[in-house]
Amino acid sequence: MAGDSKSGGNSTPILEVRNLKKHFPITRGFMRRVVGHVKAVDGVTFTVPEGKTLGLVGESGCGKTTTGRCILRAIQPTSGEIIFYDRNLGPVNVAEADKETLRQLRRNMQMIFQDPYSSLNPRMTLLDIVGEPLVVNKVCKGKELEERVAELLRLVGLRPEYMRRYPHAFSGGQRQRIGIARALALNPQLVVCDEPVSALDVSIQAQTLNLLQDLQEQFHLSYLFIAHDLSVVEHVSDAVAVMYVGKLVETAETEELYLNPLHPYTEALLSAVPRPDPRAEKERIILTGEVPDPANPPSGCYFHPRCRYAQPICSQEEPPLREARPGHFAACHFAGELSLRGVL
Repeated sequence: MAGDSKSGGNSTPILEVRNLKKHFPITRGFMRRVVGHVKAVDGVTFTVPEGKTLGLVGESGCGKTTTGRCILRAIQPTSGEIIFYDRNLGPVNVAEADKETLRQLRRNMQMIFQDPYSSLNPRMTLLDIVGEPLVVNKVCKGKELEERVAELLRLVGLRPEYMRRYPHAFSGGQRQRIGIARALALNPQLVVCDEPVSALDVSIQAQTLNLLQDLQEQFHLSYLFIAHDLSVVEHVSDAVAVMYVGKLVETAETEELYLNPLHPYTEALLSAVPRPDPRAEKERIILTGEVPDPANPPSGCYFHPRCRYAQPICSQEEPPLREARPGHFAACHFAGELSLRGVL
């Protein structure tokens, strides 16, 4: 499902991202002269099949959210292709779409934000917030709008009579449900979930994840699920893509990646996943050093300064993302040769 378009099997893709890059310029001096670039996203390629969930994981600052925002053209990518298979327009390269095409595309591409409070206007009622996409796209108004908003609120587990209230009257979990209702207002095909449960209590996280899965099944939604909690990603994703300093280092079906990681960074991430059995022996892999600066990354493999398996070639040559096993891609010179531990 990730890596390249061939790795999705017989699944029909809803989104194909090819060699996506986003470089932010570094300027200095009175004339704001460009002296370098922060390579936030640097050559990312993956596929999201229709009706499935791709989990995008990695440490904070690795470029996950920037990738999601580029896909929706909330920010302009530096280069690369973002092919979205719109139900009305067919395949469209979002990176090059004009203003009118983008307006049509965005009906079928929506986002659920990380912070459920800051993403809601405190001066707008639920009727205004959830109904805004319907009004802007001239779908309905008046009594019909109220009925549609009431239906959306019921869909996410909120009472329709709440539509006259403001966001401050709700808990964090309820606010996130409001954000989900807003994202579903136009019946989208693809939803980018940007860490949708990281700001919620654990018990509320489970409810929200179950809601997202129920909605996916009911409306045949496709999700790009961005997160740093691998136990959450395991629960919701059909496939997982691991990012490190703007690059993909490993992609595979969820079960395959969790049982048989091929990249040392993935192994370290999986060692932090909590296990339900307190008697189970667990060795946490503590990575030494700091995350590299994306404005000045190391030579060769970006992970080699922190890798306990590093060899001289790792600092000299950058490993390509290659298919080490059927449907399992890894950017490591020794993928398949190392004996790495997964999560049983």
